[in-house]
Amino acid sequence: MSSISLRKEKVKVVLTKKNLTGVRAKVGLVLDISGSMRRLYKVGEVQEAVERIAAVASQFDDDGSLDIWVYDNEFARLPEVTEHNLLGYVEKNILNNGEIHKFGRNDEPQVMADVMKKYTVEEPNDEPVFLIFINDGGCKPGIKKFIVESSTKPIFWQFVGIGDANFDVLRKLDTMEGRFIDNASFFHFEDIEKVTDEQLYDNLLNEFPSWLKEAKEKGII
Repeated sequence: MSSISLRKEKVKVVLTKKNLTGVRAKVGLVLDISGSMRRLYKVGEVQEAVERIAAVASQFDDDGSLDIWVYDNEFARLPEVTEHNLLGYVEKNILNNGEIHKFGRNDEPQVMADVMKKYTVEEPNDEPVFLIFINDGGCKPGIKKFIVESSTKPIFWQFVGIGDANFDVLRKLDTMEGRFIDNASFFHFEDIEKVTDEQLYDNLLNEFPSWLKEAKEKGII
């Protein structure tokens, strides 16, 4: 059995546990490519993360595709990830792509604006968007504006912190005021390389079910 097939099975177990079987959603992934992420790209850990999250997309999305962005102080939208281009995706589309700005400083607000533009302006849809945002610390306080603005939209932001840097901005997500609905969650793994698929999926899908329920009640989806 291939690793993607095994991971799909693991996702199915978590979906069943969290009453998410049969839920349709677009899945997006935003990857930090600031300088401090260089090692995780070089050792293949980011490729591994893309493969792990592609398994989630395969269960939620009709065509199983994963929308993807990278950002440092600039950002880029990349070709969507499918099972056909998954192997070697990061090397081909990110590391060997000379058009992508990489290993600079991190600036989250501009990539968040583009995520919102894609899902609310270019491709407006009532279908929920499950947006996974991987960052290794030092998130800009400017993210608050976009989280508040998108709280009336069908987008749920799942932030994943990795490493041992400062996550003060993301830790305040749960108490952020001014939102129509609580539309963002954060968890942190110091060493994502040591986290099992089961642990990752359990954490990723922890708050999405309650957001879905409230978003339906409030007419967002």
